[in-house]
Amino acid sequence: MDFYGFYTGKVFDAYRYLGAHATGQGTVFRTFAPSASRISVIGEFSEWEECPMEKVHDGNFWEYTCRNAKPGMMYKYRIYDQSGQWIDHCDPYGYGMELRPNTASIIRDMDNYRFHDGAWMRKRSDHRQAPLNIYEIHFGSFRKPSEEPDAWYSYEEMADIIIPYVKENGYNYIEIMPLNEYPSDESWGYQGTGFYSPTSRYGTADQLKYFVDQCHQNGIGILLDFVPVHFAVDGYALAHYDGTALYEYPHSAVGYSEWGSCNFMHSRGEVRSFLQSAANYWLEEYHMDGLRMDAISRAIYWQGMPERGVNGNAVEFLKYMNQGLKERHPSAILAAEDSTCFPDVTKPVSEGGLGFDYKWDMGWMNDTLDYFRTAPEYRSENYHKLTFSMAYYYDERYLLPLSHDEVVHGKATILQKMYGDYEMKFPQARAFYMYMYAHPGKKLNFMGNEIGHFREWDEKREQDWNLLEFPAHQEFRDFMRELNRFYLEHPAFSELDYDPEGFQWLECNAEEQCVYAFERRSAGKALKGNGQRSSAERIAAVFNFSDKVQEDFVLSIPGAGKLTQIFASGENILETEVKAIRVADPAENKVSAKSWTTEKDTEKNGGKDTEDSVKTGRMLEESFSVTLPPFSAVYYKIEQSDTKNHR
Repeated sequence: MDFYGFYTGKVFDAYRYLGAHATGQGTVFRTFAPSASRISVIGEFSEWEECPMEKVHDGNFWEYTCRNAKPGMMYKYRIYDQSGQWIDHCDPYGYGMELRPNTASIIRDMDNYRFHDGAWMRKRSDHRQAPLNIYEIHFGSFRKPSEEPDAWYSYEEMADIIIPYVKENGYNYIEIMPLNEYPSDESWGYQGTGFYSPTSRYGTADQLKYFVDQCHQNGIGILLDFVPVHFAVDGYALAHYDGTALYEYPHSAVGYSEWGSCNFMHSRGEVRSFLQSAANYWLEEYHMDGLRMDAISRAIYWQGMPERGVNGNAVEFLKYMNQGLKERHPSAILAAEDSTCFPDVTKPVSEGGLGFDYKWDMGWMNDTLDYFRTAPEYRSENYHKLTFSMAYYYDERYLLPLSHDEVVHGKATILQKMYGDYEMKFPQARAFYMYMYAHPGKKLNFMGNEIGHFREWDEKREQDWNLLEFPAHQEFRDFMRELNRFYLEHPAFSELDYDPEGFQWLECNAEEQCVYAFERRSAGKALKGNGQRSSAERIAAVFNFSDKVQEDFVLSIPGAGKLTQIFASGENILETEVKAIRVADPAENKVSAKSWTTEKDTEKNGGKDTEDSVKTGRMLEESFSVTLPPFSAVYYKIEQSDTKNHR
């Protein structure tokens, strides 16, 4: 290890030196504890008797080699502070740990498993111009072998359970809530004690590698939730590791997070090396395809509060870590959970940004769910909650999340959030999800959302799969499966996610009708030989979020000659007739789009043209009359007209 780099926060491989490393001659134990007066290793190999460690290098590192210590054996470090008091600690760099409430680390041979995912690793990408449909799961409560709280399937068993489900239902990535070891089930892994230890709730390191390997061989990517901001307060772990505040702040004003956990002190190079080495460890050793980084707002601002100012050291840590990870793993995905307006989160570090690939769009999530909670009669005055996201959208590369945080702690599930009674919720939820999947940005959906879960998520219970015995929930799951597949198969919904050419409003001012419409398009495909590109895929997404039928609603779509319905939120919409109509060109007649007159209107006036009718001006076959049932959504394939594209 580069010791100078370790102290200055430049190292990404500290785990290869520190921790317990099995060799042919036993196991070498090393730990970093500069303020300890003495340290011993205790474990199964010594019948838990003390084996004194020696200071090495500059005296801040401790080492001991034991010939009898083998993979699978448990151990701890007994650390004495300067006063002679001692505490038994797990290994901060340990590759395995016991299940709570036990606290010992476990020796693992990290070179034992052989991956068979070479083809996947060579072709994987960050999906910048490809569909990214993420299914977020909590490993222990997706399915359970029994109702016992401590009954879990293993990593290996889950491969046979989750992979077929994800493939069948149209997701191409899984995001797993933290798998680092943690003592409290209720923390869901976000208050960790073993940052290099896959939680033993579900098995061993090799078993987790098998799960990832199987996912890759089945074309499924894996994102892991990673927590670089705070850690559990438990005295056997990182807290006061060497008798002093080694990993945390010594000052209570910034030492504890809002969750009662200890904040990492990112100004220390040793802490930065610990965290970025852990991030690299999951990508390198387990072939994870990316990291979703939790609570980034709490790293950017002191205690997550903009009024307290930017935490410059933590920001520099994020930049250096992200840049280093992307250099080592260019195709890995780095996503930030950040609800702040801090600029350039997804801009490359070389251009002054934080270097994330994606940022969670918490504003879109909050505004959209608030809108659908609102009674239909009040949606007109809240109309622009759904248009606002596109006012800032191109500031970052956004991912649209409906995560676990939205279905717990009294917030209600996604289906419950839809206004109205049981029957009213389903058509709104279908239209809502069609809006989400057509909106620019990658997608994330938490387990259970796709079956219309009614009970808030509980980490101790598996999902209520018995809901699928009820027709409304089965039909909703079938609808979500088809929508997911549609998203994966249509490049118009993903290829130009972050290019303004990929989106255009068609209607964003129909406040009274609560109708919205926009076009999504792809870049087209390169044709072999001549350097030309095929015509882009164009899709019009149209929504009626009111509780009333919108008859003969006029859509103007530049360059469109024909609309063909290709996906709808309900069977009744499939019967809707789309009529091409002739309208006056407002650019030449100076008539607003809202006052265009159709041939049908002329007939209503006894065959006489109105003042703004089609009597004068150039005629365009680019407008269409559609009828939209209440709480509905529909996608249309746009076919080019013979006229010039006016976009």
